[in-house]
Amino acid sequence: MAAAEKAHPDAAAAADASDAESEGYGSFVAFLNKSGSKDAMADEAPADKAPSKDAEDAAAGATPTAASTSNAMPAPEPQKRSSCEKVGDKVDSTITGFFFRLGNFCSFRPKTTISIALVIAILCAMGMARLSTENRPEKLWVPQNTQAEAEQDQFLSYFPPSSRFENVIVTARESGGNVLAKSHLVEAMQMHESIENGESVYEGTSYTFTDLCTPAGGSCAEPSANNPICNCLVISVLKQWNYDLATLEADTDVLATLNEYGTKEDLEGVLGGAVFDDAGKLLTAEAISVSYFLEDRSEVENGSTVDPINEAWEENVFLRTVKNGAQFPLLLLTYLSSRSFSDEFGGEISGDLLFVQVSYVVAFIFLGATLGSKVCGRGSRWAMSLSALVLIAMATVAGFGVASLAGLLYGPVHSVLPFVLLGIGVDDAFVIANAFDREREGVPRESEDDPSLVKRGARSLARAGASITVTSMTDLVAFAISSTSALPALASFCAFASINIFFLWALAATFFTSTMVIDEKRQRANRRDIICCSTRKTNPDEEDTGAKEGLIPTYFRKYHAPKILSTPGKVATIIFFSALFGFGLYGLINLPVEDSARNFIPQDSYINEYATAADEYFPGAGASLYVTFETGQKIYEERESLATLDTRLTGLSEEPPYIAEPNSDSTYQNVMAGMKEFLAADGTAGVIELGDDGWPTTYEDFVTALKAYSSIGPGAKYRGDVAYSDAGELEAYRVKLEYVRLTKEFRGETIDDASRQIDAMDATRELVESWDDLQPAFPYSEVFIAAESFKIIGNELYRNVGLAILCVGLIVLLTIGNLVTTILITANVTFCVVEILGFMYAIGIVIDSVSVINIVLAVGLSIDYSAHIGHCFMVKGGESKNARATEALADIGSSVLNGALSTFLAVAVLLFSKSYVFKTLSTQFALTVGLGVVHGLVLLPVLLSIFGPKPFASAEPPHEEKSIEMAKAPEATANETAHAGSADSDSISDNPTDLALEETEQPVVEE
Repeated sequence: MAAAEKAHPDAAAAADASDAESEGYGSFVAFLNKSGSKDAMADEAPADKAPSKDAEDAAAGATPTAASTSNAMPAPEPQKRSSCEKVGDKVDSTITGFFFRLGNFCSFRPKTTISIALVIAILCAMGMARLSTENRPEKLWVPQNTQAEAEQDQFLSYFPPSSRFENVIVTARESGGNVLAKSHLVEAMQMHESIENGESVYEGTSYTFTDLCTPAGGSCAEPSANNPICNCLVISVLKQWNYDLATLEADTDVLATLNEYGTKEDLEGVLGGAVFDDAGKLLTAEAISVSYFLEDRSEVENGSTVDPINEAWEENVFLRTVKNGAQFPLLLLTYLSSRSFSDEFGGEISGDLLFVQVSYVVAFIFLGATLGSKVCGRGSRWAMSLSALVLIAMATVAGFGVASLAGLLYGPVHSVLPFVLLGIGVDDAFVIANAFDREREGVPRESEDDPSLVKRGARSLARAGASITVTSMTDLVAFAISSTSALPALASFCAFASINIFFLWALAATFFTSTMVIDEKRQRANRRDIICCSTRKTNPDEEDTGAKEGLIPTYFRKYHAPKILSTPGKVATIIFFSALFGFGLYGLINLPVEDSARNFIPQDSYINEYATAADEYFPGAGASLYVTFETGQKIYEERESLATLDTRLTGLSEEPPYIAEPNSDSTYQNVMAGMKEFLAADGTAGVIELGDDGWPTTYEDFVTALKAYSSIGPGAKYRGDVAYSDAGELEAYRVKLEYVRLTKEFRGETIDDASRQIDAMDATRELVESWDDLQPAFPYSEVFIAAESFKIIGNELYRNVGLAILCVGLIVLLTIGNLVTTILITANVTFCVVEILGFMYAIGIVIDSVSVINIVLAVGLSIDYSAHIGHCFMVKGGESKNARATEALADIGSSVLNGALSTFLAVAVLLFSKSYVFKTLSTQFALTVGLGVVHGLVLLPVLLSIFGPKPFASAEPPHEEKSIEMAKAPEATANETAHAGSADSDSISDNPTDLALEETEQPVVEE
């Protein structure tokens, strides 16, 4: 081996050190680079001379003669390596050896490997038969085991959903017009009659509003048994005419009739922009609110809440009437239905699924154009582009199947997973394809027989395997950390992603490697791309002289690396990224948690018009709030305090808890207060004895009177506010209140104020808890569900991202095995994530249920761009850190850049989407790709050139030595035939990682 040591003393020293540490196992990369081809030692001779006798003896495994030994230059002393470096060498040799053996099997039996991969993917995909979909917001975005969840469950146990809400805001078509003019009121009544009398048909049965409405009394000024609308819950000033057009037309003083509706506050609850005189008499108004309530008939079906009978009426009667505004020429109608959000949001998502298909087509085209020659011919790899997409599809269905078997829920936000998997899968494909090319540099395909191709496949996967393992495992762990989230949708999404990433890693290493071997054999046989059964005509101009360094690697070697690794370049890079990090920190500190529910609504949706009208005409109308009082006996004992509860609720509208003043039916509805007034005015006709306080004298009589009062007459509107047990015992009753409108202006738009919602929720709970004499009691509002999410989502974001980065650092340490490189990669990813958050603040993306998922994605994707460079730096030999950083960029930089570009082009299609989910996804993806690739290809090489550690013991020789070896490849190929019987067998046996090849005398790729 003296001649070999003379040619490559560093490699020999590295081999000696590795032999001492791992019995020769870790030196296989150095050995492979030293051997170059099957004839290992013939390459050591100078290019212009025949191999020396010593070199030939070494190649044949013979012992050098004494004379030759005496003429050999003494090998330098092996460099001592620290304990950390030894650990890194051991990790590198273990991972690389594993992938070498795996690559050998996949290359030797590619069709068997593909078949096994397909069978496993199909078997796993069968689990999708148990896919559990979930679309209910309360099951997706309600934090688990929170107070809001407990309050909701307790409230619904007493008062299950009872009504669906339909609302029309009626304004004059002329701007600022008085909607109370009789002509406008007549058209408003005509609109109502169309809604009341319109019929919908479901499964052969016709339904009108009065068939479906929520029963209630008091909806008419003069209740009549012959007028069924009076027994339905409808809220509007049109009640003054008993919802009868003829009565309205006969009224000669509509303003006087309207002023009999109730107090000024009552009128302000149903009229927008109302104007009153000094005496409090109504003069004009700009808007009328008409609200209809349908009795809830919903049921859960396949994870979605459906109510087909009511939904049919809403579509065929209510929405059809209000959308046909032309029949009411004096009026402008804005409207909202219970089905509106699911219609508009669901339709937007479904329509934008076309972009998913387009993105995969874009990825296919880009892959085909960059993996090989753009034009079908020698060197083209369009079939490999298709193979990469098949790999991603297999991983997707297999992962979905396993996740379904694990009982994980599938929600609407999971629709972004294909883009995540596309980005990661394409990146792995580029890395493996690049390794195949790197291992063939200078070797024509025609000179490569099946055994050589098998060995190249094994070396390629050994080169790429560690790199894709680092990125895949860090991605997997980043998502696994967030799968512990208290938000079910986020937890499920991240669990799905973790499982899918595992399949991407496994299939990339096996399925894609096998298809690459088959494609290499196809190219060697000069068969056509895609149509591999057809042979191409040989074109003399397409002579294959071996894989050469492409334009992008050449750019990195000659232009990019020299610029950023020069002293001025390093200074400029550090200054630029320091400023960028400072910008990110500023944005991170100021990035708010906001209620982005309105953003989910398409910009051209009628819901936005309704929200604008509601903000303008009813700015004081907010979300409903209920305070529930439990235990019938306690309710009776505190009857007087409960009847005067409004005295405890005044003056709370300006500060937390932001409860609207209890001065109208729309802001305060208390059955105890109504019953007290009724008993004082009408009594019980002697049926029940009343005490001096005006209440029944016994608890039993009180319950009897309460049932009677809330069943018929003016008290019927409270029917849904009292809960009884199956035995008829009073269990609880609720007081309906209302919050003021909790909105704010944010960058020119009106949005719901998340921070005020949180303050309102917390202050309301404190208020109810302070009523010691009225316990047990608890508050409930639908906004509590969202507010609880807002309260924890920011903390969840920073906790999950922090833990993900910490665990990513640990995985990088375990897979790369070097502390310094791990710190640099982890710091690089941290800088990138901070800057992404800063840019989110700059462009107006807030922390919400969508962006928090994409931030987790950012951790996973940004690590890919840095880990590849960091690992490649460690396997580049030499003393110069600048040279090693340059080699890392030239080797893996093109794969990183191509992977980033393919991901960007795929998601760039979504920038044209109207869906908030997809637009936010594409924007954050673009930020992640842009910042991630800049950090990986600019900042990290600079940091490695300054602080980078020594290479692995098995690192490749410096580029200059490797170039000399490549120049001798033709001679090595000629010698390979001459020494096939001795040099090949002995050289393989010198390396334990090649033992798999020795087991077969002449390995031939499967036909």
